[in-house]
Amino acid sequence: MNSRPPDEPTRSRHQGRTAEVLRQHNLGAILSELHEAGPQSRSALTRRTGLNRTTIATLVAELVERGVATEGPAKARRGPGRPSPEVRLAETGPVVLAIDIGVDSIGVALVGLGGQVLRQERVDLSPSRRRPDKVLEDILKLGRPLLSNAPRQRLVGIGVAVVGVARRRDGLVRIAPNLGWRDEPLAARLAEHFGAGVPIFVGNDADLGAMAEYKQGAGIGVSNLVFLHGEVGIGAGVILDDRPISGTDGYFGEIGHITVNPEGRPCQCGSRGCLETEVGEPALLRAAGMEPTRVGREAINEILDRAASGDEPALRALHEVGEWLGIGVAAIVNIFNPEMIVLGGFLARIHHHVDSQIASAVASRALEASRADVRIVPSRLGADASLLGAAELAFAPVLADPSLIPSAEKAA
Repeated sequence: MNSRPPDEPTRSRHQGRTAEVLRQHNLGAILSELHEAGPQSRSALTRRTGLNRTTIATLVAELVERGVATEGPAKARRGPGRPSPEVRLAETGPVVLAIDIGVDSIGVALVGLGGQVLRQERVDLSPSRRRPDKVLEDILKLGRPLLSNAPRQRLVGIGVAVVGVARRRDGLVRIAPNLGWRDEPLAARLAEHFGAGVPIFVGNDADLGAMAEYKQGAGIGVSNLVFLHGEVGIGAGVILDDRPISGTDGYFGEIGHITVNPEGRPCQCGSRGCLETEVGEPALLRAAGMEPTRVGREAINEILDRAASGDEPALRALHEVGEWLGIGVAAIVNIFNPEMIVLGGFLARIHHHVDSQIASAVASRALEASRADVRIVPSRLGADASLLGAAELAFAPVLADPSLIPSAEKAA
């Protein structure tokens, strides 16, 4: 008669995974807990992962050996039994380089596990420097100094958020109309300068902003979230039932091309009256009597300053944009039935001026059942949402399989 090994129930639960794959999975579960929830005792990790104490001790020891985690003195507690040692992420653990390519700025940051921004730089992006070669120059100028003090062996990936449609399997930017890009092999070009051995991942800025808000920002604890990001264009990232939705090749979420005004202005997509033509930065500037090509933070600041002083054209412009934005938000409520809609980019900055128009449109245009529990809030992460999402994208492989991280001894 065949005897069943002691771990057979575990093997069954994981549908026949090999012991090594199961170990990687469990190791990733522990590291993900530390990354998303911060320092925890071994006992807390046992409860949250469902692994037994012996397995937790073994896997934590491996994370410590790899220089990814440390164990500190146990916290005193009431009641019988020994207090459990506290496990936390190592301060000198692996890092990623996060890059955010917007229409009016480029941000670059060195980010550690746990979303800790170690160093960060952001520069304005003028229209004359939106060509791929100029953007690459700026990324290298910002990124190389950030990496100069980081051990090369501990750089585990590069994540890029771009204001465009990116193919996730190879980092090809199929189209970024507001940058003037088409079929740009962004990941391949970055690999030429940062080295082919460093994994490079490229994603849409709104998709990555949604992930960052879900894990670190306004959406913590929310299972169904839409992140509506506004710059020159409008994009959306969607989390449904705790899973990011990206489509077959990563092209999901072009909410900016929902028609909200059939008689509106022509859009670059070929349609007319799209959400982004009625709500994007150029639309706000135009409505305020300003040159629509003056997009960027300074122009939005000017409108907000004027509105704060009671300037009627600025207030009317915000009201007009708020009306169209409300129609778009109501459509999003009907389509996705989210718990929360997070407004990002310049939409977060104008939120307090347009929240009443949004609420009115949702009340009159969204289905009663769908709108009953939705909350519409500004981004908690502000201008850094997509940048932090790019870091999450780069960390994803090593969170799934921490054995990809070189041990501390090898890194030294």
